Amino acid sequence: MSLNVVILAAGKGTRMQSDMPKVLHSLAQKSLLQHVLDTAKSLNPKKISIVIGYESEIIKKSILDENVSWRLQEKQLGTGHAVQQAIPDLYHEKTLILYGDVPLIKKSDLEKLINVSDSGIGIMTFIKKDPFGYGRIQRDQNKINAIIEEKDSSEEQKKITEINTGIMSVNTKLLIDWLGRLKNNNAQKEYYLTDIIKFAVRDKVFVSSHIVNNELSITGINSKKDLSFVERGFQLTKAEKLMNEGVTLIDPSRIDIRGELHCGKDVIIDIGCIFEGKVTIGNNVKINPYTVIKDSTIQDNSIIESFSHIDSSKVGSENRIGPYARLRPGSFLSDKIRIGNFVEIKNTSVDLGTKINHLSYIGDSVIGKNVNIGAGTITCNYDGIEKHKTIIDDDVFVGSNTQFIAPVKIGKGATIGAGSTITKDAPKENLTLSRSQQKTISGWVKPEKK
Repeated sequence: MSLNVVILAAGKGTRMQSDMPKVLHSLAQKSLLQHVLDTAKSLNPKKISIVIGYESEIIKKSILDENVSWRLQEKQLGTGHAVQQAIPDLYHEKTLILYGDVPLIKKSDLEKLINVSDSGIGIMTFIKKDPFGYGRIQRDQNKINAIIEEKDSSEEQKKITEINTGIMSVNTKLLIDWLGRLKNNNAQKEYYLTDIIKFAVRDKVFVSSHIVNNELSITGINSKKDLSFVERGFQLTKAEKLMNEGVTLIDPSRIDIRGELHCGKDVIIDIGCIFEGKVTIGNNVKINPYTVIKDSTIQDNSIIESFSHIDSSKVGSENRIGPYARLRPGSFLSDKIRIGNFVEIKNTSVDLGTKINHLSYIGDSVIGKNVNIGAGTITCNYDGIEKHKTIIDDDVFVGSNTQFIAPVKIGKGATIGAGSTITKDAPKENLTLSRSQQKTISGWVKPEKK
């Protein structure tokens, strides 16, 4: 079976109260349209067309996919008119019609819909307790014979609870024929895609349906309230999956997964944690409250204390990070390392058993085994033009309030006296320090406010 996919994404979305096109609003840090496109691509279609209108160039720039065909709907004259714009791309047997503001549609439901559309046309429906605002599925002896829009429905038709999701799979030849018959003689003066159901009935083409059981998957986003509802529903779905895999979530309603999160056994995640990109967590790891982890790996038996940020880094086993620690991109921590409060590490490797406990910045450095770095230590790695490395060998002790003016190398077993500014290499097994002579000025008078 060869498949076309048409994604409708032309509307502004006035109820979003935003200048940004509706389909570019973010769900789990990915645009609504990108969610739909990714699902569409998973079906391996021969052609994907995206119909755009409002701020079309901005939408194009947001999607970096050479295999997408862009079709412009200059005037938004309804869903039928939107699909008409994609007719030049419709070469293949079936056409699947999706919406750029329905981000969580499931691949499995789409596959079922495509299968039931062998009759010629299949529509995706849902049983909704409060169907206000939705097109109703009208049946005669259980056969679908029409879709009635809310504004065009009678009081009796408004009692119908089976609603149209808008998503359909249609034989392409039939679709093109029916699109050519559309009229705008309705309350909205628009060309309704749903009118093709009437043509199917008249042409004695059986209208099949796939009724979905998950409302979240077919929810369209028209307002910031809708966006919030879908975001939370999406996150709860992710949370439930984690718990089913054995992860302990202190409060499943207070976790955000904005990408992929893979966890080992006996992982505990406290409230307010955010995971972005691709994150892998090993066995017996505890993530304390309000931690942000992005594109990183945390190995077995490590503890990440509260309010820590870890970005594009690798953390070994039996590490303790934070609280309020920051690992910037390119940080590689071996095992049994202690990174304490208000420590920032960037583009640095830290070897086994090293401790950096307090208030330090370590950037563009190579730190050896069993190094102890005192509070307030800074690697001065940037000269205004280039970055330079600081190399600290095994078993070094660095006193508090030390500045390393890179490039500089500290030999194995060296001790750096507190308060030093190190501008040259320090030899191994020796004490190195730099301090000006302490002075006391007698007779000095403290200035007073006039």
